[in-house]
Amino acid sequence: MIEVHREICAYCGCCVSVCPEGALELVDAYLDIDMNTCIDCGICVRVCPLGALEAKK
Repeated sequence: MIEVHREICAYCGCCVSVCPEGALELVDAYLDIDMNTCIDCGICVRVCPLGALEAKK
C-alpha cells in the first residue's frame, strides 16, 4: 500500500507518469491512488523528488 504525505507532495505528477498500472491520477491538485489497481511495485515511491510517497506493508 502506498501512503501519500500530503504535507510534502507538490502534485508535480512525476509518480503519475511512471505508474505501469495507471493507478495514480492528479485530480484538482489532489493525488488519487486507486488501491484496487495499484500493484505495490514502488516505482512511484522511488521517483518522487520530494519523498512524499511511502510504501507501507
